[in-house]
Amino acid sequence: MSDAAATAAPEPSHRKAAAFFDVDNTVIRGASAYHLARELYRRKFFGTLDLIRFAFIQARYLAFGESKDQIDTVRERALDLIAGRTVAEIAAVGEEVYDTALSLRIFPGTKRLIDEHLAAGDQVWLVTATPVEIGRFIAHRLGVTGCIGTQAEHKDGFYTGRMAGAFMHGTTKAEAIRELAEREGLDLEASYAYGDSLNDLPMMNSVGHPCPINPDVRLRRYASDIGWPIREFRGRRHRVTNRSVRTASWAGAAWATGVVVRAIRRQIRKRLELPGD
Repeated sequence: MSDAAATAAPEPSHRKAAAFFDVDNTVIRGASAYHLARELYRRKFFGTLDLIRFAFIQARYLAFGESKDQIDTVRERALDLIAGRTVAEIAAVGEEVYDTALSLRIFPGTKRLIDEHLAAGDQVWLVTATPVEIGRFIAHRLGVTGCIGTQAEHKDGFYTGRMAGAFMHGTTKAEAIRELAEREGLDLEASYAYGDSLNDLPMMNSVGHPCPINPDVRLRRYASDIGWPIREFRGRRHRVTNRSVRTASWAGAAWATGVVVRAIRRQIRKRLELPGD
């Protein structure tokens, strides 16, 4: 099926249906965690070596899509970084990241599709591995029903560095959708789900109307084989080709490497300025 293939726009209905959207590379171009990491770095939550690690993860994500190892690395490091920080502090960082970075990376095509679902009377939920506090803020700005996201444990307003429940990824997304449908009285057979990678398959298989958006190579092949419609919102200039992927994927890594090089140079200059022993 060609990239131009698309599901019909949802029509108003009295059925209680919902549309579930993955966030990274489905609603927002790239990995939202990378932009969050850049802002945390600017606020001195961590150092340059952590930043370059996040940049390489972003590069791999743009080039090859998600992987379990990548997701586990981001999760564990993110929990370490926010341990001892307040919920309000992280929420404030998330608000700034949305305004300065994420809002500029929302796919207009996905936003139109979200608005069509809302106009049809569907509930619209973001389903993401992003911390739920950040996801809820994005959901609020987009005007959707809500967000199902990863929950980090916090006590008395401070993060503990541990998880509260399962990481919102893969089969966990499907389980969360089924629980939500039971609680809200949703008809999953009449519902829609949108994602960009094979990791979103459990979520998309949970509904009657699955549709990949900006799929990676493996999901595109799978969707074409079984006849799923595909939505492509990246535009001709940004579609995945060997040349554009290499250019885009290593841009973040090159930027972070430059940060490290400049930091090393500053340290060398400081040492040269110190008086001798």
